[in-house]
Amino acid sequence: MTSRPISETSRGSIIGIWKGHLARLLSFYETRRGSLGRFFPLLFLFFFLLNVASYWLAMVTAFPERVFGDGRGFHYFLVQFPVGFLGAVFDSLSFFVTIFIIRRALKAASSVSYLAHLSVDLGIAAVATGWVLFVFSFSGWLISDWLIGSDPARELDTLSYRNEFYQRRLVDALQNPAEPEHFKNLYFGLLMGVSAMLPSFTHLYLSFQSAALFLWARFRGRAPAAG
Repeated sequence: MTSRPISETSRGSIIGIWKGHLARLLSFYETRRGSLGRFFPLLFLFFFLLNVASYWLAMVTAFPERVFGDGRGFHYFLVQFPVGFLGAVFDSLSFFVTIFIIRRALKAASSVSYLAHLSVDLGIAAVATGWVLFVFSFSGWLISDWLIGSDPARELDTLSYRNEFYQRRLVDALQNPAEPEHFKNLYFGLLMGVSAMLPSFTHLYLSFQSAALFLWARFRGRAPAAG
């Protein structure tokens, strides 16, 4: 089925309302951002703090015994810094990719093209899963081997083993999510991926809001505004 251009359906359509809200959101960003030299450090700091907060929320709620009970509290305290830094690197760069995608989406000639552009953010969220695995492998290795000193008896103190270890954890958790330990690992990964999923959450919120406005306007018997 051939999709109609957005310009022809922008009045009284869910996509048209959604597009109007997204255009206003982009306009708000462009008018309030200011200089990139001032904006980027603030953006990076925001994502750094968000990743650190997500890390501690995940650790305390999923694995409190590791934070308070196994004598490695200082290790987990130090891990927060590379986790926050590397998470902020990914999130800051993906933020500008998302802005680029939104600009292209708003110029899309059809509804299908519009949705296809925005769905790229789902790919970014998927890539973030692999990035989270790398972040924790690298951060744990960095702290153990460089700052605290590795234990030759611990195989986990090698970076390659850490990568394989976290990959096995992910695969096992996906294969058997009902297992309590696997469920906690999925929960932990979900919290750590919140920052990378913000664009997808935004698109979902705007789409549901647009659908609700469209249905409400139809219920009241008048054409919904496109924003």
